[in-house]
Amino acid sequence: MKALNNAEFAQAVMNMTPATIQFEPTATYDPDGDCIEFVAKPDDFYAERIDDLVTVYYSRKNGKVIGSLIKGVRTFCKRMVEKYPGFKIEIHGKRVRLEHLFLAQIWSTELEPNDVKTMVYENLIKAAKEADLETELCLA
Repeated sequence: MKALNNAEFAQAVMNMTPATIQFEPTATYDPDGDCIEFVAKPDDFYAERIDDLVTVYYSRKNGKVIGSLIKGVRTFCKRMVEKYPGFKIEIHGKRVRLEHLFLAQIWSTELEPNDVKTMVYENLIKAAKEADLETELCLA
């Protein structure tokens, strides 16, 4: 076997990796952390906590909302079901659409329509709808 120079080695490594990796939006529930991470775009991002439930991910490229981290999901869902029993209808077989969680947070707070947080939640709802995602929940 012939030894490779640096350029040959680099080319060999590049040949082993797929030419393009197709990004898929994701929403993953972590039962140990009781959180959902939602990523709609593959951009570099920075995070900003907006309340006790959500940390928003903003694209470094254009400043748009591209995802979030939702913490305390079990507690939030239990509180919503107690306060708004109809919320159970939005949880199908322990799965929930992300936009429903964001809508529920808007409904459960006293935000004004023009409040900055309301606009951020509306952007999260739009990103979640466009990504067409749902995730599992552990409500036990």
